Amino acid sequence: MNWKNRNLRELAHLVCGDPAPDGVTYFRYRSSSYLTEFFEDCDLDFVHDGSTRWSWVAERLSQVLAYSQISPTIPPDAFIRVIRALMDSADAQIGDPTREKALFKLNVILAREGWEAFYDELRIVHLRHLATNTVAQIANPHRPMTSTELVRKDRLIAYLNGCSEDQLIEDILLPLFRQLGFHRITAAGHKDKALEYGKDIWMKYTLPTLHVIYFGIQVKKGKLDSSGTSKAGSANIAEIYNQVHMMLGHEIFDSELSRRVLVDHAFIVAGGEITKQARNWIGNKLDAAKRSQIMFMDREDILNLYTVTGLALPKSMDMPSSSDDTFDVEILF
Repeated sequence: MNWKNRNLRELAHLVCGDPAPDGVTYFRYRSSSYLTEFFEDCDLDFVHDGSTRWSWVAERLSQVLAYSQISPTIPPDAFIRVIRALMDSADAQIGDPTREKALFKLNVILAREGWEAFYDELRIVHLRHLATNTVAQIANPHRPMTSTELVRKDRLIAYLNGCSEDQLIEDILLPLFRQLGFHRITAAGHKDKALEYGKDIWMKYTLPTLHVIYFGIQVKKGKLDSSGTSKAGSANIAEIYNQVHMMLGHEIFDSELSRRVLVDHAFIVAGGEITKQARNWIGNKLDAAKRSQIMFMDREDILNLYTVTGLALPKSMDMPSSSDDTFDVEILF
């Protein structure tokens, strides 16, 4: 991320807590040692060298913004930590107990770079990319969850127990992958049953180097097992594995490039459990191939990712009736 020098200078003044021309400030004043402490709290090993405070901070912010990022619409984790430390509710100043005035000052700067900061219900500040409405998160799906997140996860489990495969895709997977930075997402669902190998359904991902890679998803709502005869609500992992291989060999047309391309990687996504036997079977297959073209994720992976990224729960939480439809759905991105 490359910011204009003007915006870096103004953000540096906020970090330093320097008063505005009218003598008013809504940010905590930080001397040399407290600037070092501030960046330590952000897990950054910057030590102030005694130079002009705002100039030194601007250089450090520029350095942080140059860190690698997941996608062009998600800033580096270190920068998110800096903004959260800057807008800590405990640093409220006289005349601004809710930090709304401080938030306004910060958003004037962020808006010039296409961002907006806001507080959630837990008074934690987040960054939203204005063009795509993507909320930047420091998402670790394996960290301990808060009590609020656990309640949301339980509600999402109840929804998954009753939703159809189309609802799993449209209400859960598509918002999740959009939040994670994928784009050009389209899904027609089961209405058009001629969509073999994702001819008309595809999504893609742009690397920080601006190279584009294509992924495919084979979605099954129920459990994936390895039994010879699958029970109702389950699918055989070997069958799904073969379908994914067929999908990887099928060309799709990218209208932005005006040419046909192949899928680079594929996900096998299960709305239910992937049994231990099925994991062992596909693990042996993937290990023998020594490639990472095919990956898989089950219900627990979906639940954890959806919860920690802070996505809103599906609007329809009235437990839709489950579908007996067993047609395959493939999403390419």
